[in-house]
Amino acid sequence: MAFFKSSNPALGEETFAKQGVASSSSNAMTMQGTANKTALLLLLACCSALWTWNIFFNALDIESARGAVAPWMIGGAIGGFIVAMITIFKQDWAYITAPIYAVLEGLFLGAISAYFEAAYGGIVIQAVLLTLTTFVALLVLYKTGLVRATENFKLIVTSATGGIALVYLVNMIMGMFGMKIPYIHESGVIGIGFSLLVTGIAALNLVMDFDFIEEGEKQQAPKFMEWYAAFGLMVTLVWLYLEFLKLLSKLRND
Repeated sequence: MAFFKSSNPALGEETFAKQGVASSSSNAMTMQGTANKTALLLLLACCSALWTWNIFFNALDIESARGAVAPWMIGGAIGGFIVAMITIFKQDWAYITAPIYAVLEGLFLGAISAYFEAAYGGIVIQAVLLTLTTFVALLVLYKTGLVRATENFKLIVTSATGGIALVYLVNMIMGMFGMKIPYIHESGVIGIGFSLLVTGIAALNLVMDFDFIEEGEKQQAPKFMEWYAAFGLMVTLVWLYLEFLKLLSKLRND
């Protein structure tokens, strides 16, 4: 069995192994370097998110606000997905594609966050704080050894993440025909329970990401993999933030 495994599609099995070993220690990936690049990507995402956020709330009314940010939101979502796929398959391009992904994802996040904020005042700051505190809590638990990415842990989280992805894919296909999976998007007990489950799985993926980054440092992966690992960590953080938004909105409706 390979020594790298993550349910995050960006941080998949054998990702580092395929890239070989750095030519020298100065050219090797480090956790600090990855942390710095993750912070930069988050900053870029926040800057572009503020752009679409301001467009929304500077509009005269809700309808014009939605129309104004819709192209940015759709373009950011589609563009982010395309750039993410390029990054996954061309990992040595990550120093270019990861920042582009962050900017595009920020456009989408700023718009979707504004939608939620207009409907549920104060929900965005709650979702941001929950995402940050979850990240910090799991990082502390991981660094202290209280939570470890064992093989059983990886198997469970990977299987659960795959199941959630399948549910979302089926729901998306059904949506093309005007249908949707019942209950899971509603604010009843089943809908809230589903969101709690998905949010929990998204959070546990952070542990997988931490383990992946730590292994990359141990294996002296090439320096550019810091950008790729930072990109993969951001994918999980974006997913976690969106799930917190959905969970909080359901709790507000309940």
